[in-house]
Amino acid sequence: MASAHIEFESNFRPVQIYEQVSEKIRAAIRSGVFLPDARLPSERELAARFGVGRPAVREAIGALQNEGLVVTRRNSGTYVASTAGQILASAATTNAAETEASDFSPSATLDVRLILEPAIARRAAARKKRDRLAEHYLAQMETLTDVADPEQRALWNNSDRLFHRQLAVMTGDALLAKLAEEIAATMDQSLWKRLKDDGIYDPTRIRLYVAEHRLIYEAIVTGNADAAAFYVEQHIHRVQRDIAPR
Repeated sequence: MASAHIEFESNFRPVQIYEQVSEKIRAAIRSGVFLPDARLPSERELAARFGVGRPAVREAIGALQNEGLVVTRRNSGTYVASTAGQILASAATTNAAETEASDFSPSATLDVRLILEPAIARRAAARKKRDRLAEHYLAQMETLTDVADPEQRALWNNSDRLFHRQLAVMTGDALLAKLAEEIAATMDQSLWKRLKDDGIYDPTRIRLYVAEHRLIYEAIVTGNADAAAFYVEQHIHRVQRDIAPR
């Protein structure tokens, strides 16, 4: 007798740490441990409670903010939204948690960037060529005058991620450009933008970021590979401190 051959479509993927933390907080809201309008414990306290790092807690809170379950008040803390119960009830009815794909962890993305982007900067510096698009994205970032304006902030986020993607294009290596395209797509996800908006809200900090991008670009086009790699590393470390503190 011929054996039957059955093919199954696999939709499994690893559950990220921040997703596990956000689900624990969601469950605590459902059960009434965290009540509407109540202040959540600090990031440090939640990290200790769940046995994870602060970046995972920061990302979990960002995901919950995107869902409307919590609100963060600067210099005050994070609070359960007054409508959290209704939102959770609606999500349970529509099975939204099962149908929506989660964003990649921003802290994991930054770890990968720290490995890849200094090498990209070195390779691009070996060519010593100016790039019209990279300069265009730099010029757009330099136009930012009001960090509180949503349109300007969106322009900043877009120009920032596309600038880093363009550095890979400047290497002339199609595979590096493809990898950078994947990272740029990750940086366009809602969780990344939420954490970046929350962490980089100071106009002085934005000007510092613009200056760092300019240093990276000028080191590349003048062929200074060591400086280009160094400036990229320092820039990514700064982003880590701002949006995913250890």
